[in-house]
Amino acid sequence: MLAENFEVSRLAIPAVSVLISFLAYTSQYFFHNFKPAPLTLDEGWALNIFALCIWVCYYRACFVDPGRLDKGKSVAPSRQEKDQSTGRQRWCRRCEAYKPPRAHHCKTCKRCIPKMDHHCPWTSNCVSYFTFPHFFRFLFYTVLGMGYLETLLWQRASIIWHERDMPSYLGPSVAQLVHLLLLIVVNSVTWLGLFILLVRTIGTILFNTTTIESWEIERHETLVRRARVLGGSLEGPGGVNIVIRKQEFPYDIGIFSNIVQAMGDTLNMFTWFWPFAASPDRNSGWTFKTNGFEDASVTWPPPDPDRIPIPKGSYSVNDPEIPLSYASARDQVEAFDRRQAADSDRLRPYSTVQRRKRFHERFQDEPNYDSDEDQPAGPTYGNDSDEGEESWRNSEGERLGDFGVDEDVEFYDEDDIPLGVLVEQRRGRQ
Repeated sequence: MLAENFEVSRLAIPAVSVLISFLAYTSQYFFHNFKPAPLTLDEGWALNIFALCIWVCYYRACFVDPGRLDKGKSVAPSRQEKDQSTGRQRWCRRCEAYKPPRAHHCKTCKRCIPKMDHHCPWTSNCVSYFTFPHFFRFLFYTVLGMGYLETLLWQRASIIWHERDMPSYLGPSVAQLVHLLLLIVVNSVTWLGLFILLVRTIGTILFNTTTIESWEIERHETLVRRARVLGGSLEGPGGVNIVIRKQEFPYDIGIFSNIVQAMGDTLNMFTWFWPFAASPDRNSGWTFKTNGFEDASVTWPPPDPDRIPIPKGSYSVNDPEIPLSYASARDQVEAFDRRQAADSDRLRPYSTVQRRKRFHERFQDEPNYDSDEDQPAGPTYGNDSDEGEESWRNSEGERLGDFGVDEDVEFYDEDDIPLGVLVEQRRGRQ
């Protein structure tokens, strides 16, 4: 009987390892026993060198730590890291820390990942700022090595085809023919899929975007089109209107600089393709250069009404009800406990995760009001967890969760700053 906690994802790395071994080594066995054109010494060296590069890069893509934010070193965001138009600060409730730019909370790794691209099911690891160079090199050498193997396979297949009129006992056995067919089919299909993925990965390098940020760019373009129809703004929770304007992606800093940053912030082009190259410096990856096209107060991702969980809380950094100092530490703790109990008793209709209906459904169902005063404030919610706005899909049918991101954190938790953090932040400004 299978264990209850068994996960299919645990088979990913063994499955990929079996695939690499099948293509890299059983193909050599076939070539050695193919009498019309046996494997030459140069071909054997090339196949094994490619296999070694693939193994090294795959191992590092699987087992290099994708990064974690040290809570002790987390600091309050600067003005560039806070969206002044909504008052939104990137805070992760799961990690209980400020979320750095371009970071996302991975639902598998259970932490915020720096410059998260996606959680790769085939490496069982996140593709992040620290693992992206290894992931790219794995794709590069895999496509190159499988492309070379493809030429060798088709050369042998062409020999068999040209000698098809020869007596069967003079040609390869049935087992060899089946083996060759399997090698060609598996190698061709896998090579095509990885080639497409490599092309897309190169595109993200050239424009300095991640897979998640490409999704966010498309989402932003959708919001801009919606706002253009509705007068330039969209309604958020509590009836708050959020102004939506076209924002430029801030991290595209030029093709060469984009490549340098993606490959670990090194100008040494040799290390870009060296399988044993060192991982990026662990002190980097939490702040990134911007192109300066947008005002410093604007951050990425752009304002999104459907990513605002509740109206602004009753406490803020400048709230006069929060005293600057206390007579003793005991008084401070007791005051905090009283406020915490009051917060628990206070009715907060938007405090729990509630799935908003998709925009077109809210817009079509919305009745016509004679004036803005007659229109009730607050968002419209649905009961089905799969129908909410967070289930929005891009042109390829992908949700944010398909990249491994914890959707509840991304859509609902980012601006719920704990009161204690706000108090500490206020003290630091005095």
